[in-house]
Amino acid sequence: MEDPIRQRSIGGIVLDDDEYTVEQSYFRNKYKVYDTAGNLVLKSKQKMFKMKEEFPFFDVDGNVVFRVKAKNILDVSGDYVLTEEGSDEPILVLTKNFTFYHHRWTIKSPDGTKLAEVASRSAFIEALRSISNIFSLLPHKYSITTPEGDTIGEIAGRFSLRDKYDIRISDSGSVPKTALVVGAVAIDALEGN
Repeated sequence: MEDPIRQRSIGGIVLDDDEYTVEQSYFRNKYKVYDTAGNLVLKSKQKMFKMKEEFPFFDVDGNVVFRVKAKNILDVSGDYVLTEEGSDEPILVLTKNFTFYHHRWTIKSPDGTKLAEVASRSAFIEALRSISNIFSLLPHKYSITTPEGDTIGEIAGRFSLRDKYDIRISDSGSVPKTALVVGAVAIDALEGN
C-alpha cells in the first residue's frame, strides 16, 4: 500500500501547479482556491461554534473531500489533523509552535516526522496586526522550508480589503503540494489573518 503522505491526490484532489491564489470572503472564514488559469479548484469554510476547530474542504461541486480538525479543545499551541473524508486515518499533522508575534507551524507525517516548516517572516508586522484591526490590511508573508532550512515556497498576502494571498511552491519534496496548499489555508484561518 502506498504511503498516503507520498500520494499526490488527497480526496481525489490533485494540486500540481506551482502557484495558487486564495481569496477569503468578507465576513467569515470561507476560502476559495484558484489555480494559475483562474479556475476554482477547492473551497473551504471554518465550522462555527465548534468545541474543536474544524475546516472541511470541498471540491468544485460542493462535496467534502477532506478535513482539518483540531486534536484538542481550545488549544493555544496544538495539533490539527488532515484526514480524507470518510476516513479517520491522519494524512498530515499541522502543529502550531507557541511564539509571541512570530507564527511558526510544523507540518509532520502521522508518525511525527517533520516534513516542512511554515513561519511568518516579520515579527514586527505580526505584532502590529495583533494590536489593531487597522493593521490587518498589512499583507502577511510566510516562508515554507524543509526541516533542513531549504526554502520550498512562500505564502504572500496582497494588499486588499479582504484577505487575498498567493501560495507559491517551487519544490515540495516529499510533501504533496495539495497538502501544503490545504495547510496554508488552515494556518491562515487559525492565525486569524
